[in-house]
Amino acid sequence: MKVAVVGATGLVGTKMLEVLAERNFPVTELIPVASERSVGKEVIFKGKSYKVVSMNDGIAAKPAIAIFSAGGSTSLEWAPKFAEAGIHVIDNSSAWRMDPSKKLVVPEVNADVLTKDDLIIANPNCSTIQMVVALQPLHLRYKIKRVVVSTYQSVTGTGKKAVDQLFNERKGVEGEMAYKYQIDLNVIPQIDVFTDNGYTKEEMKMVNETKKIMKDDSIRVTATTVRIPVIGGHSESVNVEFENDFTLEEARSLLAKAPGVIVQDDLANQQYPMPLWAHEKDEVFVGRLRRDETQPNTLNMWIVSDNLRKGAATNAVQIAEYLMEKGLV
Repeated sequence: MKVAVVGATGLVGTKMLEVLAERNFPVTELIPVASERSVGKEVIFKGKSYKVVSMNDGIAAKPAIAIFSAGGSTSLEWAPKFAEAGIHVIDNSSAWRMDPSKKLVVPEVNADVLTKDDLIIANPNCSTIQMVVALQPLHLRYKIKRVVVSTYQSVTGTGKKAVDQLFNERKGVEGEMAYKYQIDLNVIPQIDVFTDNGYTKEEMKMVNETKKIMKDDSIRVTATTVRIPVIGGHSESVNVEFENDFTLEEARSLLAKAPGVIVQDDLANQQYPMPLWAHEKDEVFVGRLRRDETQPNTLNMWIVSDNLRKGAATNAVQIAEYLMEKGLV
């Protein structure tokens, strides 16, 4: 199967190449695509070197699937051109997520919405992905009414410039700033720009995407998204109110059996999810399960996942795997 990775030289694009190789996706020919300034550069895939080509050359190569991680404006311009050529696009940007004509997919939750006619498929926001993977088994059993989430998001969610800023600050070196403020030894309660209601775009993505992925507009979500000086892995404190009561034992069991979830909840040994454990893993880690003692039918949980993998690259590759397994591509 011919596969194009658009944005192959970026942080997420590089991770996509890694994940495709690790999961042995049946790539018969790789077509790395990037902006004009990167054309001619080389990327390594399974020990072999490939030259980066332009967008037009990527389309002309006629891949079956093109996995995009090249930013929203690039996706808005080029995804339809790839789709017109009959190429299935899996897009990692925010460009198509809330388009009512496009599917927004987390395979463990709603892969069943996909058909062979879906030529542009949206990959959700990283912080939304890990949350809905953990919420889905609980929603099916107890029906979620309301979610209050606070995130602790790593600098890799911003990109290489932010990683460089953190390390420069740690070394006391002046350099380019990805953020308005210092990130080392600091916490920034703003991810993306502010909207008219005082929430950031990142916060509103979590609100809107959760409802779309879980196919339930009645779920109320409120979010506070925060950037912290961690290299890889987003963490989330999630308070979930259900319509029906639960036992901690059953909730823990449902999560332990859920696809893509690993429960780390051993208080006696101080075992709980941390970015340290989640690094370079594809699963969503859940722990600190406890009742909210201030109101009925409400659970507190702590969710951690590698934002470059399950939050981006792995989720996109899993969508491609589903398309292939179901003969949709």
